[in-house]
Amino acid sequence: MNSQAPRYFALIPAAGVGARMAASGPKQYLKIGGKPMLRHAIDAFLFSELIAHTYVVVSADDPIIDSIVPSHGVTVLRCGGATRMESVRNGLAALAPTLRENDWVLVHDAARPGLDEALIEKLITTTGEHPVGGLLALPVVDTVKRSIGGELGTLSTVAREGLWLAQTPQMFRYKLLREALSAARDPNQITDDASAVEALGLSPKLVEGHPRNMKVTLPSDVRIAEMYLATAQPELL
Repeated sequence: MNSQAPRYFALIPAAGVGARMAASGPKQYLKIGGKPMLRHAIDAFLFSELIAHTYVVVSADDPIIDSIVPSHGVTVLRCGGATRMESVRNGLAALAPTLRENDWVLVHDAARPGLDEALIEKLITTTGEHPVGGLLALPVVDTVKRSIGGELGTLSTVAREGLWLAQTPQMFRYKLLREALSAARDPNQITDDASAVEALGLSPKLVEGHPRNMKVTLPSDVRIAEMYLATAQPELL
């Protein structure tokens, strides 16, 4: 492993269409509090002094991204794939000439506009030199029910002890993350970066996140996200 001190880079896959949002365009460009959702995520990393640079992965023919990225600190990679996993994998491949094996990559969902520099710092400092890496997550506090056979009227209760809801960023060293995603064969089984790493038999560190870092998936989520962002920082130019 490279003996030079590791750096921290942000990677935001943003090539999806957000079908469940039922919006007129890609979900990442939906405005939350007057600003595109993706821009909120970008600005969180730009506000953090710990992040060396931010990369955004979009589809090759994305016509919007150039109008919303700031003039500094961000590079657009037009190599997005059909799935989130493919977009991350393609983005990491494109960064091979730039990143070192021991650099940390923080992969963040474009649809989580509530990220802030405090959560970024907490993830980095709490994960520290963990041999695998770490991710933000929330402990499950509600009673969990599972429908049986897809019938809403037939339920079983799932023990919530030890259950966490994964958030992003998810932070892993560049070499390990590339190896984990290269080893994954079924994109449908890899719902986040941690699951790819776990498939190698490794256990990432869980770092408690915050409800404000919610994922905007349904139209009803927009208002909740706007409430959390009511005191958001100004946009960087």
